[in-house]
Amino acid sequence: MHQILVYSDSLSWGIIPTTRQRLPFDQRWPGVMENRLLSSGKRVRIIEDCLNGRRTVWDDPYKPGRNGLVGLAQRIEIHSPLALVVLMLGTNDFQSMHEHNAWHSSQGIAALICAIRGAPIEPNMPVPPVLVVAPPPICTPKGPIAPKFAGGEHKCVGLAAAYEKVCQEIDCHFFDSSTVVTSSVVDGVHLDAEQHVVLGKALATVAATLLHV
Repeated sequence: MHQILVYSDSLSWGIIPTTRQRLPFDQRWPGVMENRLLSSGKRVRIIEDCLNGRRTVWDDPYKPGRNGLVGLAQRIEIHSPLALVVLMLGTNDFQSMHEHNAWHSSQGIAALICAIRGAPIEPNMPVPPVLVVAPPPICTPKGPIAPKFAGGEHKCVGLAAAYEKVCQEIDCHFFDSSTVVTSSVVDGVHLDAEQHVVLGKALATVAATLLHV
């Protein structure tokens, strides 16, 4: 059995736009990916570590525990051995209380990759490969979350290119989710249910090439 850790935020937690409800496992993209891999004969298990509001490396001034760097190395230690870690973060870096741009988030992703690679795992356990997934660009935020993400559609410009550049520099796998999905037509930030299905299938194809199983 090969374990895949998905380390992400509400886009992977499966929040239903404009609500505080959650899609069932089989309908959110990590579940779609697991089922797709299992049906193809891969013996895998997806471990979801997806926290609403999680940033790459910054704190939320209103909610504790949203800094993705804090405790990441220990999560790798807890869940090892891991065959793959999927990082899909960045959207919350552009909340209205932050002045970050795409370059800042790319440096945050680089710090997370380094933390994963340097985690204190047990001897002889593999250092897992990392797949960075750039989230789709924020569209015009709508509904209850509009004040929280005001201006995010401008601050996030160039995120995928910045992530890809960092991944090339430090030899890390990369996937641009905007090649297959867009942000929700309902709230402009999250993923609609049909986008989860599309992304899960696409990432199953990518993961299958990295698992060597």
